[in-house]
Parts: sequence; structure tokens; C-alpha cells
Amino acid sequence: MLRFTANLSLLFSELPLPERFQAAKRQGFDAVEIQFPYTLPAAQIQDLLDQQDLKLVLFNVDADTLLQGGEGLAAVPEKRDQFKAAVEQTLVYAERLKPNVINVLPGRCLDLQRLGEYQATLLENLEYAASAFAEIGIKTAFEAVNSHDMPGFIVDSSFGMLDVLAKVDHPNLFMQYDIYHMSRMGEDCGGFLRQHLDKIAHIQFADCPGRGQPGTGATDFATLFDIIAAADYQGWVGAEYRPTVDTASSLDWLKTYAVK
Repeated sequence: MLRFTANLSLLFSELPLPERFQAAKRQGFDAVEIQFPYTLPAAQIQDLLDQQDLKLVLFNVDADTLLQGGEGLAAVPEKRDQFKAAVEQTLVYAERLKPNVINVLPGRCLDLQRLGEYQATLLENLEYAASAFAEIGIKTAFEAVNSHDMPGFIVDSSFGMLDVLAKVDHPNLFMQYDIYHMSRMGEDCGGFLRQHLDKIAHIQFADCPGRGQPGTGATDFATLFDIIAAADYQGWVGAEYRPTVDTASSLDWLKTYAVK
């Protein structure tokens, strides 16, 4: 069964964040996700969720200036304490909002001579986060981001994620699989999903190229969604695309693929 969430950081961006919850519910979503919810108090987010009878499925640990071109937090050796403080902030929100999954963005290494040091720091920090969120019963995930859009990203392939999983070897650590990012890297998303859904806690998607809604690129969503629906996948599938029109007009795919 497919269960879709609206990523409120990208969808309904024509509205202020507090108004996006109602907009998502009106369009048929029962769950939402937010990249970084920390601009709103956790109590306010909970009220907005309750008002619309919505579930908050996922959000990220803070990633510092990653989206502005920086290296992020999770792999930078000099930022270990800052990463742990970010995990503590996330714990406060998670204890109130009770998401299914917390995601950690591995971040970039902009000095390749230090790549090994960054990779070791990432493993250490993922183990720390996975243990911290396990204590409150929330899965920890991390994701690969394509290196075309974000050069220098520490983990930029699905097989890189498998390598990290094996090295950390923590029962509460899973992959967040982003169909857009892995398509952008030229990977066989369908083949990977068939083999490794048991290691995936959350899926996100956008069409490729362009990162728009389904139908704006070349991704075969009918096949990919059939693979997910036919499997024993227990997670959610997050619409994390940049609408090429107003968000409501971009949702034809939801009528086609949503299963109640």
C-alpha cells in the first residue's frame, strides 16, 4: 500500500508555513513532513497537526549552512559538539511531535584531502544519533544526495548508503531513499528498491530531471510505485518536489496513485 506525505518545505510554498498544513489536508494528504521545523515552536506545530488531523512523519536534524553551500554538521570533525547539540534540539521536537523517522543529512566535504576524516566522523555521529533516537522509539535515517546538485556530498549513491549502514551496524539506523537524487546519479531505482526496501525507513520522490512533480521528467513512477506497493514496505512515501505550477495543480499524480 502506498501512503503519501506532503513535504511542507517544498509543497504549498506559495503559503506561509503555518497555512500549509490545512492546504495539504484539503488536497487529500493525511501526513506531512518538514525538512527543518525549527522556525516554529514544537507546540505550535502540534496544534496545527491536531487542527487538521495530520501525522508528522519525518523531519531532519539541523544541518547548519548545508543548504546555503556549507558543509553541514554530521561529517565535520570540528563540529561534533554542534552536531550533538542539534540532536538534542531534535529530541525536544521529536518527544513532542513523535515522528516515525528522523533524518540526518551527511553533508559535504569540500577538502578532499580530509575525506577519510569526514567519513569517520559521519559514522561516529550516525551511531550517536541512532542511539539517541532509539531511546524514544524513533527510527534514524540518513540519505544520499546527488553530487550534481550538491558537489562534495559525502554519500551520493545508494551503494554508498549500504556501505555506511554496514559500517555503523546499528539496529536503529536505516536509509532514507530519494528517487530523484538516485535517478539524477543514473541509478536503477527499481532494482534497488526491489532488493533493499527492508533497509529503508522513508522514501522521497521528485521527477528527474528538473525535480518537478511526476510527469515533468522521465521517471517511470508507475513502475516504481508498483514495486513499493507490492512489497512489505511499512514506511511513507514523501512528495518532495518543486512544483512547476501552483501546488494544487501539480497533484494529478496523487489521484492516480494514492491508496486509501
